[in-house]
Amino acid sequence: MTIENAIKEKLTKAFSPAGMQVVNESHMHAGHASSPGTGESHFAVVVVADVFEGKSRLERHRMVNEALAEELAGGIHALAIRAMTRPEYEAAREAAAS
Repeated sequence: MTIENAIKEKLTKAFSPAGMQVVNESHMHAGHASSPGTGESHFAVVVVADVFEGKSRLERHRMVNEALAEELAGGIHALAIRAMTRPEYEAAREAAAS
């Protein structure tokens, strides 16, 4: 299983998200000294889930990091996280559209 698929599977299991996006950004870091050259080392995730309601940004990031602890300990070098509730996601979409 690819790291990208493992991320998707684990985030789905942990949060039952209303929406999720996992983007492999490793190609943008190819050749950098810190890049392991695996093609699966840098990711950006957006997770939209009700479980984030009432949680701070730090708490949300810790929750995502906990769900992906195995990947972060091994193959992932960098992980950008956007963890939002449904209303926050909708507000962000509306703001981007205007």
